Amino acid sequence: MRVFSKLGARPLGRTLGVLAIGAALMLVAGWLPGGAKATPPAVTVYKTASCGCCGAWVAHLRGAGFVTQVHDVADLQAVKTRLGVPQSLGSCHTATVGGYVIEGHVPATDIARLLEQRPAAKGLAVPGMPLGSPGMEHGDRQEPYRVLLWGTGAPRTFAEYPAAGR
Repeated sequence: MRVFSKLGARPLGRTLGVLAIGAALMLVAGWLPGGAKATPPAVTVYKTASCGCCGAWVAHLRGAGFVTQVHDVADLQAVKTRLGVPQSLGSCHTATVGGYVIEGHVPATDIARLLEQRPAAKGLAVPGMPLGSPGMEHGDRQEPYRVLLWGTGAPRTFAEYPAAGR
């Protein structure tokens, strides 16, 4: 079968092949739905030099494909104050990504969902240091914890993780 155009007759198979290659390139470039996702913005992490679980959380983020910039700071509370983190949501490290503040051991999947959904909020927090959260792993044990969306009214649950193991 031949396809006719202003350029003359062209075999259908060749035309479809060219279209398929073009669509594949657009898919890879992310121009069509289902294409490659853009690289997430870098996560800037503020922590103290002596915190081991903070380093484990950074490794968790890197393992999920995030690029991180880590800053060891002497006065972490000054960073939290500058970024507006309420004391009630505090943890051992603070991060920024894509215009949001991330406080504590927030799972990378929740950060990715935050960046995809872009809700009106200041950021996400996992208050304290719950056992089993990313960076706080201890075998198969996990305390229940919630990831909170905060910054517009009272904090509300963004994700919830049940207890596991014993």
